Amino acid sequence: MEARLALKPQGTLYRGKVGMWSWVLHRITGVAIFFFLLVHILDTALVRISPEAYNVVMESYKTPIIGLAELGLVGAILFHGLNGLRIVAIDFWSKGTKYQSMMFWAVMAITVVAIAGFAPLHLARVFAE
Repeated sequence: MEARLALKPQGTLYRGKVGMWSWVLHRITGVAIFFFLLVHILDTALVRISPEAYNVVMESYKTPIIGLAELGLVGAILFHGLNGLRIVAIDFWSKGTKYQSMMFWAVMAITVVAIAGFAPLHLARVFAE
């Protein structure tokens, strides 16, 4: 029986646990923010090429779908920033690894509370137009 237990892989600290999901979400939000910034730079640069085309693009952004995407963007930025601080705490605080799971749930709670406070005001503006 002991031989069977010894052959069982022990896994890693993160495989399938909070640390892994934090890593995945951090990468997803980072890529999403990168693409937003890329589009933002390109559409802002459009004003130098054609102010009329810039106005058309800006007008197309005033849709409910883009308003919902902006809400997602705010959530992504909040999570990414707070999780980045969590990663710094894990790296530089001697007890960081011990509390990494608790800090993840704190990041999630703060993100949800902040979005819950922001969403009604933002959505009221989006759907009022």
